[in-house]
Amino acid sequence: MSRPQARLGDLSVGFVHSLADALRLLGHDPLPLLAEYGLDPARLDAAGARLSIPHYMRLGHAAIQLTGNPALGLHMGRASRLSYAGLAGVTAAQAPTVREAARCLTRFEPLFAANYRGQSSFHEDSQGAWLRFYSISPYNAYNRFVVDCLLFSWLQQLGEVAGAAITAERVEIEFDAPLYAAQYPPGTLFASPTNQLRLSQATLALRNPAHCPSTWRQMLAIAEAELGQLTRTRGLRERITQLIGPLLNGGREPELEEVASRLKLPTWTLRRKLAEEGTQFRAILNDTRHDLAVTYIRDTELAFGEIAYLLGFGSAEAFARAFKRWNGLTPGEFRRGRHR
Repeated sequence: MSRPQARLGDLSVGFVHSLADALRLLGHDPLPLLAEYGLDPARLDAAGARLSIPHYMRLGHAAIQLTGNPALGLHMGRASRLSYAGLAGVTAAQAPTVREAARCLTRFEPLFAANYRGQSSFHEDSQGAWLRFYSISPYNAYNRFVVDCLLFSWLQQLGEVAGAAITAERVEIEFDAPLYAAQYPPGTLFASPTNQLRLSQATLALRNPAHCPSTWRQMLAIAEAELGQLTRTRGLRERITQLIGPLLNGGREPELEEVASRLKLPTWTLRRKLAEEGTQFRAILNDTRHDLAVTYIRDTELAFGEIAYLLGFGSAEAFARAFKRWNGLTPGEFRRGRHR
């Protein structure tokens, strides 16, 4: 029986529109580059069209090379529009306040972006709220722009809701300060534990002048129904795979008990359900690691030690042994074969 690929994830082609807009603002025609990556107008116009995260990362890197501008992700974020986030964005555009729009964009993120290693979240306290974004690390030229784009598209899109520009009280970025660090808001903290931005209670309370209560409730119901349908169509194996992804990191691998707890199932029940499906937790863990390893090696320029870290192996040597057992090739042999 074939198993579903545990890809890094995929995104709505709406993200490509932000990139195209940023290229135009920087004086470049985006169409030849998009065509080179198979993103012709027909594909960009297709309802529900997606592209893989590695494909998006390669496209963004090529756009940075075209423009010679490593800060392209910041320009993309500022060129973003709520409509580019599909149903989630259109729903957020009718939210009564910036607070509800931020909740909407993070809650319904699975409708326009799926990342098997984690997802965005909203955390409010008495003083304000953090909007957090997960990205692949360690960082390189292929993935820094993704963080830039996402964090600053939030500010742009939430400003669209407020009808005026908004600023973050604080911006924290996981990677070290890049050469273009001066283009970030003053006080941006680099080399942080998390990618996140802080909004004050005053900003969260800003009201949407275009809010229509009945339209908001209708759009919210449609988005909830879409999210519910997406959740219902996932089988137990896929749900476990999506839980495993964010838990793999830094020489640590998730345990059955931890995953069972997140599924709100007794350990013995989860073990029994997997046996009924003819599989075991260890098999799903190994399949997830294998599929992610293939994707990392094929579609990114990450070093093998970095990939080992991301997949929860204690060392690059342990990862290399596992990869050869899975594929009959070392990671280096596999990558060289892909690049021929």
